[in-house]
Amino acid sequence: MQRRSVVTLMGQVGLAGLLGGCGFKLRGPQNYTFQTIAIMPNPGGPLAVELRRSFGNTVRVLPLNEPLANAQVVLDILQELREKTVVSTNSSGQVREFQLRIRVRFRVRTPQGAELTPDTEILQQRDISFNESAVLAKEAEEGLLYRDMQSDIVQQLMRRLAKVNLNNAASPESTR
Repeated sequence: MQRRSVVTLMGQVGLAGLLGGCGFKLRGPQNYTFQTIAIMPNPGGPLAVELRRSFGNTVRVLPLNEPLANAQVVLDILQELREKTVVSTNSSGQVREFQLRIRVRFRVRTPQGAELTPDTEILQQRDISFNESAVLAKEAEEGLLYRDMQSDIVQQLMRRLAKVNLNNAASPESTR
């Protein structure tokens, strides 16, 4: 028994060494160049609500009643659209597969209007099979897929916000 655990431990150490040697590194906590952010519209849709929660204690998200000028960065969620389209049907014309999409357009700016990230779109999509005899189960699966896509988009937004550099912010007058 002891010999097996020693071999297992050596294998794990060897695997960790290989992964470390190739440059693999687990994603750690994000570091932001700002301490306060306003997410507009406030309160916004489900994505904005999840994004507010995701910051935790790393960045202070402005509450509804606080003036926008108190934020260092403003995230404008311009569009949050959920789509469901038919991908395939059977010979009888009954739906066999749907494609679910969440499309989010956003931009990042300073409260004074200087653009930090231009109008950008993130798209997530998933395919889901459909069966008339399991409608309730498929509705539940659809809800889970939408939540999964939303969480993926929130994580992408968090990583993009971590790349925002306040030092490179051009004033709105200089862009005219």
